[in-house]
Amino acid sequence: MSNSNFKKNILNTRMITCIFTGFASGLPLYILIQLIPIWLRDEEVGLAEIGLLSLTTLPYTLKFLWAPFLDKYSITFFHRTIGLRRSWMILTQIILILLIGSLGFLNPSAHLFQLSILCLGIAIFSSTFDIAVDAYRRQILPDPELGLGNSIHVNAYRISSLIPGSLALILSTFMSWTIVFILTSSFILVGIAMTLMIREPELNSIESNKKNSFLIDPFLEFFSRQGVMHGIAIILFMLLFKLGDSMATSLATPFYYDLGFSMEDIGVVAKNAALWPSIFGGIAGGIIMIKIGINKALWIFGLIQILSILGFAILARVGEGIVLLGLVISFEYLGVGLGTAAFIAFIARTTSKQYAATQFALFTAMTAIPRTTISASSGFIVETIGWESFFYLCTLLALPGMILLLKVAPWGAKPKT
Repeated sequence: MSNSNFKKNILNTRMITCIFTGFASGLPLYILIQLIPIWLRDEEVGLAEIGLLSLTTLPYTLKFLWAPFLDKYSITFFHRTIGLRRSWMILTQIILILLIGSLGFLNPSAHLFQLSILCLGIAIFSSTFDIAVDAYRRQILPDPELGLGNSIHVNAYRISSLIPGSLALILSTFMSWTIVFILTSSFILVGIAMTLMIREPELNSIESNKKNSFLIDPFLEFFSRQGVMHGIAIILFMLLFKLGDSMATSLATPFYYDLGFSMEDIGVVAKNAALWPSIFGGIAGGIIMIKIGINKALWIFGLIQILSILGFAILARVGEGIVLLGLVISFEYLGVGLGTAAFIAFIARTTSKQYAATQFALFTAMTAIPRTTISASSGFIVETIGWESFFYLCTLLALPGMILLLKVAPWGAKPKT
């Protein structure tokens, strides 16, 4: 790739769009998981009730169930002027501003049921916005830019947590919660402005005369395009590629504590050593992918991901050491950032632009299955074999995903489209 094309892949309006889509996607989720719990605690709501309220975030996992409707249907009022994807983006963001802004008018102790309904509504419309944004991003990004574009989106998503997780908490020390939620919801105006300024992708809603075919066609299209056996291999790869890595980090904080590190060490060193290398890895991985392609990146970043797991095994053997802790965590989350960048780019490339909403939502939901199921057994495994052996096991569990690369992303091979 020439230097001029390389610069064009990095410095363009599509990458700027990905910054705003990431910020707009992340903000409602972090309001639900960071701001609302501490607000409820401040209002003396019990921990049991706060814990149960986390169930309202289930729509983020189940969004693939209604994703096909976003490929097929548009919001008629908005569609005439702004198109299929942007019509859903505008509608959901308008509703989110109203729902989030309404939170501060409730008394959590007296209106917990009403509050839970509002939180569920936020999760539903936020996850629906995510469906539309993911499909939009897939349609505007050429394949060479999928890595960097999705990396920028993910990191902007994380950075949006600073609004509800930091700024809103500072404001709450000298403002009422009513004003805090109104001001926090106003940041969604950034996403609305972005939606009005960007262009609608050329692909439009799916035309079909068969009743309910839009529910089945995304799956038929995937297997007809990839082939049945190759399609199954891709699905297995999506389930397995991040398995060892996710399992290794699932009990990271208890692991540091068991080694004898103080709460202050864990809070200061672990948090900073994880966040910034992960962000750097994501951005660097996206830029590297423009040069070498997604297939080669999966091999290289996947290997780094495996080696970084072994750092935990070394830490388990050596024991306490604050410098070693920082180095191991930094290397692990550098691997996380690189591996995630390549993995999300692969998922995006695998989807059809026509059925982007359905397929992207389904594939990303599938990747959460091993993280939630296997991680649940991690504690039992550690108690049986110990920390060091546990991390060797995590390393072994990362190998099947790498082996599947021979089938789904051979080194240097051109992908099926």
